[in-house]
Amino acid sequence: MTADPVIDQQHSPAALPATVRASLSPSRAADFKTCPLLYRFRSIDRLPERPSVEQARGTLVHAVLERLFDLPAGGRTPEAAGDLVGPQWDRLVAGQPELAGLFDPADEAGTAGFLRSAAALLEGYFAVEDPRRLEPAERESLISAVVDDELLIRGYLDRLDVAPDGALRVVDYKTGGAPREAFEARALFQLKFYALVLWRTRGVVPRVLRLLYLKDAEVCDYSPDAEELLRFERTVVALWQAIEQATARQDFRPRPSRLCDWCNHQAHCPAFGGTPPPFPQRAAAADPLRDARSRPAAPGADE
Repeated sequence: MTADPVIDQQHSPAALPATVRASLSPSRAADFKTCPLLYRFRSIDRLPERPSVEQARGTLVHAVLERLFDLPAGGRTPEAAGDLVGPQWDRLVAGQPELAGLFDPADEAGTAGFLRSAAALLEGYFAVEDPRRLEPAERESLISAVVDDELLIRGYLDRLDVAPDGALRVVDYKTGGAPREAFEARALFQLKFYALVLWRTRGVVPRVLRLLYLKDAEVCDYSPDAEELLRFERTVVALWQAIEQATARQDFRPRPSRLCDWCNHQAHCPAFGGTPPPFPQRAAAADPLRDARSRPAAPGADE
């Protein structure tokens, strides 16, 4: 198993080693692990998904926390974060007009309640961290690396902190409540994905992978080691090989679970009496370096 460093930014095919022929993000990898048919619907069929209030709230809170660190350290207060909620929501709606459809234009109380619920999650953030004492090295940063010579893995970090001694801490904001073990494993899978990229590109195993659960004001820290990341690298490569085999066979089967309750695609799922659309012919000719939605699903979507 080999891995070559790649510059930490969006890559054009010309900037990659000639051997690279595919890419994978943690969101799409998690889709396949959760349900192969969900991966197909999202990455091959590219079926549209309606935004939910919960996803929009997560996106908004992430946007506020990103902008909060644009302020001088002394100005990063709960009041300042609250003042960012309305303007950041307006910015998100301008960029993603479909978000405006979540609320009836005449329902001002509904929109106001939504903004208050986002502000309440920010209170949970200030209960576990003091941003006046932090200077993140990176926020909403795209990182990537090549593993096994052929696979580009990439994703967006919520935040990366770098200590004076060079130690790395990867921080991920979760706007849902602290999950049970099965759901926490999904969140840690995402962070191990980032840890692997950072190790392969910077030669440093992150000291801490941190999940901040804002609803419950809880912190979950995990410390990986190099041996664990080597095993995880093999897991990621094997996962991609399984995706390639499923694509070649046009065989993506549903894997029913409690997560089906939140799935947008039940009407097309055999587990719910639906029929998947015909397998698209363009799937074989698609750009192998773009695992559809190469930018992960909106923050909060998996919470």
